Amino acid sequence: MSDINTDINIENTADDTTTGDTGSKNRVVRVIVDILLIGVLIGLDQVSKYFAVLYLKDKQSIIIWDRVFELCYLENRGAAFGIMQNQKLFFLIVASIMILVVLYFLIRIPSDRKYLLLRICMMLIGAGAVGNMIDRLTTEYVVDFFYFVLINFPIFNVADIYVTVSCAILIISILFIYKEDDLKFLKVK
Repeated sequence: MSDINTDINIENTADDTTTGDTGSKNRVVRVIVDILLIGVLIGLDQVSKYFAVLYLKDKQSIIIWDRVFELCYLENRGAAFGIMQNQKLFFLIVASIMILVVLYFLIRIPSDRKYLLLRICMMLIGAGAVGNMIDRLTTEYVVDFFYFVLINFPIFNVADIYVTVSCAILIISILFIYKEDDLKFLKVK
């Protein structure tokens, strides 16, 4: 009987460490790792844009799949679909707010495995926001280069893919995977 109690106490002690100092340290380490991963994603976005400038600017489009998909250089001073042209300050404010929201989520998200999808989505949204923000700060426009000719879809970039795909996954996961109780960590105490 005492062996069973000892086992239970050991398990409870192990769980309790995540709520004390060790838990705080683990959370800080996890957030730092998340930020480093965001940095890697931003780097991939920026490298892809560098190559787009190098190989596509002032040149013919590169056809990947005839009449379906090509690489085509565009300097976008607006948002998706070319709306809100030359509204740099607005975009910088929105991106800054998004970055703060992402940081809030990353700090608050529990370490449980079931929240991994949510963490990945937040990292992708953050990387996309920062990637396009860097462009707006350094060049006054965002470099876009992916073009689906088949459906005449607006030209986009890697950062746009991060944001679009992660927002779609986030919406689906909130509607069908996570329950209201799963998201109670977001409530301000």
